Amino acid sequence: PRDPPASASQSAGITGLSHRAWPAQAFSQHSSRSQLRSVLCYSGSHFGETSKALRSALPSHFLRLSGLTLSLLVLPQLRRLHRCFSIPPGSLAGTEDCSGEERPRDSPGPAEAQAPAGVEAGGRASRRCWTCSPAQLKKIFWGVAVVLSVCSSWAGSTQLAKLTFRKFDAPFTLTWFATNWNFLFFPLYYVGHVCKSTEKQSVKQRFRECCRFFGDNGLTLKVFFTKAAPFGVLWTLTNYLYLHAIKKINTTDVSVLFCCNKAFVFLLSWIVLRDRFMGVRIVAAILAIAGIVMMTYADGFHSHSVIGIALVVASASMSALYKVLFKLLLGSAKFGEAALFLSILGVFNILFITCIPIILYFTKVEYWSSFDDIPWGNLCGFSVLLLTFNIVLNFGIAVTYPTLMSLGIVLSVPVNAVVDHYTSQIVFNGVRVIAIIIIGLGFLLLLLPEEWDVWLIKLLTRLKVRKKEEPAEGGADLSSGPQSKNRRARPSFAR
Repeated sequence: PRDPPASASQSAGITGLSHRAWPAQAFSQHSSRSQLRSVLCYSGSHFGETSKALRSALPSHFLRLSGLTLSLLVLPQLRRLHRCFSIPPGSLAGTEDCSGEERPRDSPGPAEAQAPAGVEAGGRASRRCWTCSPAQLKKIFWGVAVVLSVCSSWAGSTQLAKLTFRKFDAPFTLTWFATNWNFLFFPLYYVGHVCKSTEKQSVKQRFRECCRFFGDNGLTLKVFFTKAAPFGVLWTLTNYLYLHAIKKINTTDVSVLFCCNKAFVFLLSWIVLRDRFMGVRIVAAILAIAGIVMMTYADGFHSHSVIGIALVVASASMSALYKVLFKLLLGSAKFGEAALFLSILGVFNILFITCIPIILYFTKVEYWSSFDDIPWGNLCGFSVLLLTFNIVLNFGIAVTYPTLMSLGIVLSVPVNAVVDHYTSQIVFNGVRVIAIIIIGLGFLLLLLPEEWDVWLIKLLTRLKVRKKEEPAEGGADLSSGPQSKNRRARPSFAR
């Protein structure tokens, strides 16, 4: 599967909201492409037979004229289509790419030039040695580091939020305080840009270039309220519902239930964005819903646990709505544009959300006696872990594969389970364990690429071919053994 392009934020807060480009295409486009692919394959395979029939049926002067027209008009277009749709080279496979530019054919490598001619003529398939390039090894190494960073930062922020609520029972104030740190995204991105980029730009130039993401007029007041403010509200709701659920139920249930947001993203994108229908993802969505029901049953349908589970499901739904609306209204963004967007959300939080914690304080909904009683260390630690989680998940795609980053979110579930086992009175009964496994399995199914069935068929085909080759090679070795011995024995016998 293709790696997605460098794109915008991979997450929003602790909720894993993604802005990066989705490789999924509409089902109608996929079907039309597959039909055109089959037509081209048919035309390539039967072109030789058709040309022989035409030579025998038409006069010679007409054939010369039609051959000139075919070579000038038809063949270049068919070559380009064959190249674009990745059809195996046949009788029409030329030297043009999809842009219409001529390029030379690749010359055989040293291994092909030195290979004996009888190997392929004998019908024996050549074995390929599967090796990883240094770039792939580097991506895998960075992937392990990113997985550990995502897992530790997400699990750490969740556990620290649970610990903070024992002394500071104010989930909305904690959400507001942590969201303010998003203002640091664009300054941190610009520092990285100055250190890495060869063409260094000033802050004003870089800011203007990133503002093109919002349109030709850049970031105007109208764009701020129509395209940034709604996402700021969704951001706050998603994080607040998640943190409020931590007060009601244990962190293991919260973290595993939030993994259902990927299933909600698929359902919404299928309905709203008309993305390609995939049966395996429908199965994953069904598993997620079944896991939610089983998780509720594991706690005996108590009101306290039902409210907590409902809050987590609502948070996952807000996360899915955030992602789908971002794709629908804004599309995909690059790293600088993502950093600017997240910083704008931090500014929106400071300007327009600050009044809500003040109102909650004076109405004593979220009240603390004095500012000295506020655990500033826990608040700052939670905000730093959350900022680290966002940075790694947003910009980790530049150094590793997106699937590895998603695995870090799944691995945080057993980490939270181990911590809850020693710090709280959680009971891992059979229903809860099965629910965790079902939701985790659904999450992993959603990580499968769109062409997973094609890859699986290719893998099974290669395994079958390899099994057929091994007995044939073994029989050839046994049959050649006595002949070689006889050839060696005959000269000695003659003596």
